[in-house]
Amino acid sequence: MICPTVTTKLILLLGNPLGHSISPAMHNRVFEKLGLDYCYMPVEVSPENLATVFAGLIRMNVAGFNVTIPHKIRIMEYLDELDPLAATIGAVNTICIKNGKTIGYNTDGEGFLRSLEEEAKTSVENKRFFLLGGGGAVRAIAMTLAFRGAEKIFICNRTMIKARELAAEINSKIRHCAEAVEQVPDRQREAIAGCDILVNGTSIGMHPQADELPINESLLTGRLVVADIVYNPLMTRLLKTAEGKGCTIARGLGMLIYQGAAGFKLWSGVEPLIDEMSEVAYSLMGSRT
Repeated sequence: MICPTVTTKLILLLGNPLGHSISPAMHNRVFEKLGLDYCYMPVEVSPENLATVFAGLIRMNVAGFNVTIPHKIRIMEYLDELDPLAATIGAVNTICIKNGKTIGYNTDGEGFLRSLEEEAKTSVENKRFFLLGGGGAVRAIAMTLAFRGAEKIFICNRTMIKARELAAEINSKIRHCAEAVEQVPDRQREAIAGCDILVNGTSIGMHPQADELPINESLLTGRLVVADIVYNPLMTRLLKTAEGKGCTIARGLGMLIYQGAAGFKLWSGVEPLIDEMSEVAYSLMGSRT
């Protein structure tokens, strides 16, 4: 167990609520294993208090932050610099303090891509993606896919205008590779037919509505790789259905682990112990589901 001292560098998780978070246990296990004098702690803060709390925290012995709902966009107002990818995405989930400056990053998309590469053993370059959803997670994933050389990115959201706006932003800011798709079975089928990878970036299928599917199961074919960002339950109905149809799958907990690992290296400059992080994450989620 880590016992902070006056020299301990703090890594803080900002969000609200945070009672469900497994990040403190995951990071502290690795800090301890590597003998690093760091301690990761959750700090629940409401939107109206974010500016005051953040201003106070950066004057403490803090080396960095993770940022989660609902602060990923608002926090950017208080930072000195933004990594180019975070600036393009328009949201921050990781902050480093270097030479007195706060620098914002977004590791969500990279965490997803790394999970896809490790779990599904597939690359991103020249692949065609079908993304369900239009929120912050899909935004980070889609922008990162475009940066990393995906051939085509279809975005399907229940609010069509939101899908169109995101596709247009990707096409103008990065390169022309994104297209919005109506949430109509025939149009979805047509787009998916030419895709390699389908990603659920919505909360559909999350506990306690674990019996829900984000897409009609008739649209899933065995040649697809199917990924889900939902990690509670570990095996969503979408993943079970896809696996039953012969699809390769990638579970949502991998994205959490690998985005955390990317942050760990940014804060400490040390390669994280992925196996240790995974062991803690899967153990904790296994006990909760």
